Amino acid sequence: MNTTEAIRARRSIRKYKPDTAIPQEHVDLLLEAAMCAPSAMNKRPWSFIVVESPELRGKIADAHPFARFLKEAPLGIIVCGDSKAYPQAPGKELWPQDCAAATQTILLQATELGYGSCWSAVYPNDARCAVISELLGIHSAIPFSIVAIGVADEQPDRRGFYDKSKVRYIR
Repeated sequence: MNTTEAIRARRSIRKYKPDTAIPQEHVDLLLEAAMCAPSAMNKRPWSFIVVESPELRGKIADAHPFARFLKEAPLGIIVCGDSKAYPQAPGKELWPQDCAAATQTILLQATELGYGSCWSAVYPNDARCAVISELLGIHSAIPFSIVAIGVADEQPDRRGFYDKSKVRYIR
Protein backbone atom coordinates (compact mmCIF):
# COMPACT_ATOMS: atom_id res chain seq x y z
CA MET A 1 0.00 0.00 0.00
CA ASN A 2 1.38 3.41 -0.90
CA THR A 3 0.65 6.73 0.78
CA THR A 4 -2.15 7.64 -1.62
CA GLU A 5 -3.86 4.32 -0.94
CA ALA A 6 -3.39 4.59 2.84
CA ILE A 7 -4.89 8.08 2.94
CA ARG A 8 -7.96 6.93 1.04
CA ALA A 9 -8.30 3.60 2.89
CA ARG A 10 -8.11 5.06 6.41
CA ARG A 11 -11.37 4.97 8.34
CA SER A 12 -12.37 5.76 11.91
CA ILE A 13 -12.92 2.27 13.31
CA ARG A 14 -14.95 1.90 16.48
CA LYS A 15 -15.43 -1.89 16.51
CA TYR A 16 -12.50 -4.27 16.89
CA LYS A 17 -12.19 -8.04 16.70
CA PRO A 18 -11.70 -9.50 20.17
CA ASP A 19 -8.63 -11.44 21.26
CA THR A 20 -6.27 -9.97 18.72
CA ALA A 21 -2.83 -8.73 19.63
CA ILE A 22 -0.55 -6.29 17.89
CA PRO A 23 3.03 -7.55 17.69
CA GLN A 24 5.76 -5.41 19.23
CA GLU A 25 7.40 -4.82 15.85
CA HIS A 26 4.17 -3.19 14.64
CA VAL A 27 3.92 -1.08 17.80
CA ASP A 28 7.49 0.06 17.13
CA LEU A 29 6.59 0.95 13.53
CA LEU A 30 3.58 2.96 14.72
CA LEU A 31 5.71 4.90 17.20
CA GLU A 32 8.51 5.44 14.69
CA ALA A 33 5.96 6.81 12.22
CA ALA A 34 4.67 9.20 14.88
CA MET A 35 8.17 10.44 15.58
CA CYS A 36 8.77 11.03 11.85
CA ALA A 37 5.94 13.58 11.78
CA PRO A 38 6.84 17.18 11.02
CA SER A 39 7.54 19.38 14.00
CA ALA A 40 8.01 23.14 14.09
CA MET A 41 11.68 23.95 14.59
CA ASN A 42 12.14 20.18 15.06
CA LYS A 43 11.23 20.57 18.74
CA ARG A 44 9.44 17.18 18.75
CA PRO A 45 7.27 18.11 21.75
CA TRP A 46 5.65 14.70 22.00
CA SER A 47 5.79 11.62 24.13
CA PHE A 48 3.72 8.46 23.87
CA ILE A 49 2.08 6.11 26.33
CA VAL A 50 1.30 2.65 24.97
CA VAL A 51 -1.63 1.09 26.81
CA GLU A 52 -2.14 -2.63 26.32
CA SER A 53 -3.66 -3.36 29.73
CA PRO A 54 -7.37 -4.22 29.26
CA GLU A 55 -8.11 -2.87 32.74
CA LEU A 56 -6.54 0.52 32.06
CA ARG A 57 -8.02 0.74 28.56
CA GLY A 58 -11.41 0.14 30.19
CA LYS A 59 -10.86 2.90 32.74
CA ILE A 60 -9.83 5.34 30.02
CA ALA A 61 -12.85 4.36 27.92
CA ASP A 62 -15.17 4.86 30.90
CA ALA A 63 -13.67 8.28 31.60
CA HIS A 64 -13.75 9.59 28.00
CA PRO A 65 -17.23 9.81 26.47
CA PHE A 66 -15.92 9.56 22.89
CA ALA A 67 -13.38 6.76 23.41
CA ARG A 68 -15.67 3.95 24.55
CA PHE A 69 -14.33 1.72 21.76
CA LEU A 70 -10.92 1.64 23.47
CA LYS A 71 -12.31 -1.21 25.61
CA GLU A 72 -12.44 -3.43 22.51
CA ALA A 73 -9.19 -2.35 20.86
CA PRO A 74 -6.11 -4.30 21.94
CA LEU A 75 -3.93 -1.20 21.88
CA GLY A 76 -4.21 2.44 22.80
CA ILE A 77 -1.54 5.02 22.13
CA ILE A 78 -1.87 8.24 24.06
CA VAL A 79 -0.06 11.11 22.35
CA CYS A 80 1.13 13.64 24.91
CA GLY A 81 2.50 17.12 24.34
CA ASP A 82 4.98 19.34 26.08
CA SER A 83 3.53 22.84 26.26
CA LYS A 84 6.93 24.18 27.33
CA ALA A 85 8.71 22.98 24.17
CA TYR A 86 8.30 26.43 22.63
CA PRO A 87 9.02 28.81 25.51
CA GLN A 88 8.40 32.00 23.57
CA ALA A 89 7.03 33.26 20.29
CA PRO A 90 7.28 32.39 17.51
CA GLY A 91 5.96 28.92 18.14
CA LYS A 92 4.60 29.20 21.66
CA GLU A 93 1.41 27.33 20.79
CA LEU A 94 2.72 25.00 18.09
CA TRP A 95 2.92 21.82 20.18
CA PRO A 96 -0.75 20.88 19.46
CA GLN A 97 -0.10 21.06 15.73
CA ASP A 98 2.97 18.85 16.11
CA CYS A 99 1.00 16.32 18.19
CA ALA A 100 -1.80 16.33 15.59
CA ALA A 101 0.74 15.51 12.88
CA ALA A 102 2.13 12.66 15.02
CA THR A 103 -1.40 11.35 15.62
CA GLN A 104 -2.19 11.40 11.90
CA THR A 105 0.96 9.49 11.01
CA ILE A 106 0.02 6.79 13.55
CA LEU A 107 -3.37 6.46 11.82
CA LEU A 108 -1.79 6.15 8.38
CA GLN A 109 0.83 3.65 9.56
CA ALA A 110 -1.90 1.57 11.21
CA THR A 111 -3.83 1.54 7.93
CA GLU A 112 -0.75 0.44 5.99
CA LEU A 113 -0.19 -2.38 8.51
CA GLY A 114 -3.77 -3.56 8.02
CA TYR A 115 -5.25 -2.31 11.30
CA GLY A 116 -8.24 -0.18 12.04
CA SER A 117 -7.76 2.91 14.19
CA CYS A 118 -9.64 5.84 15.64
CA TRP A 119 -8.49 9.17 17.05
CA SER A 120 -10.22 10.67 20.10
CA ALA A 121 -9.25 14.15 21.19
CA VAL A 122 -8.31 14.78 24.79
CA TYR A 123 -6.82 18.29 24.50
CA PRO A 124 -8.11 21.06 24.72
CA ASN A 125 -10.86 19.78 27.04
CA ASP A 126 -9.48 20.58 30.52
CA ALA A 127 -11.68 18.04 32.30
CA ARG A 128 -10.64 15.22 29.94
CA CYS A 129 -6.98 16.21 30.21
CA ALA A 130 -7.22 16.07 34.01
CA VAL A 131 -8.89 12.66 34.21
CA ILE A 132 -6.61 11.05 31.60
CA SER A 133 -3.56 12.57 33.31
CA GLU A 134 -4.74 11.12 36.62
CA LEU A 135 -5.37 7.66 35.18
CA LEU A 136 -1.98 7.54 33.46
CA GLY A 137 0.08 9.31 36.12
CA ILE A 138 1.06 12.10 33.71
CA HIS A 139 2.66 15.06 35.47
CA SER A 140 4.84 16.91 32.99
CA ALA A 141 2.92 16.56 29.72
CA ILE A 142 -0.56 17.17 28.41
CA PRO A 143 -2.55 14.24 27.00
CA PHE A 144 -3.41 15.34 23.48
CA SER A 145 -5.10 12.38 21.82
CA ILE A 146 -6.00 8.74 22.24
CA VAL A 147 -5.51 6.43 19.28
CA ALA A 148 -7.25 3.06 19.45
CA ILE A 149 -5.71 0.40 17.20
CA GLY A 150 -6.75 -3.15 16.39
CA VAL A 151 -8.14 -5.51 13.79
CA ALA A 152 -11.27 -3.84 12.43
CA ASP A 153 -14.60 -5.55 12.98
CA GLU A 154 -16.50 -3.12 10.76
CA GLN A 155 -16.05 -1.56 7.34
CA PRO A 156 -17.54 1.92 7.39
CA ASP A 157 -18.04 3.75 4.13
CA ARG A 158 -15.53 6.36 3.11
CA ARG A 159 -16.53 9.78 4.42
CA GLY A 160 -13.71 11.94 3.09
CA PHE A 161 -13.91 13.29 -0.44
CA TYR A 162 -12.54 15.99 -2.66
CA ASP A 163 -14.75 19.07 -2.63
CA LYS A 164 -13.78 21.63 -5.26
CA SER A 165 -15.93 24.28 -3.54
CA LYS A 166 -13.42 24.31 -0.66
CA VAL A 167 -10.54 25.30 -2.94
CA ARG A 168 -9.54 28.76 -4.10
CA TYR A 169 -6.72 29.15 -6.58
CA ILE A 170 -4.59 32.27 -6.85
CA ARG A 171 -2.41 32.07 -9.92
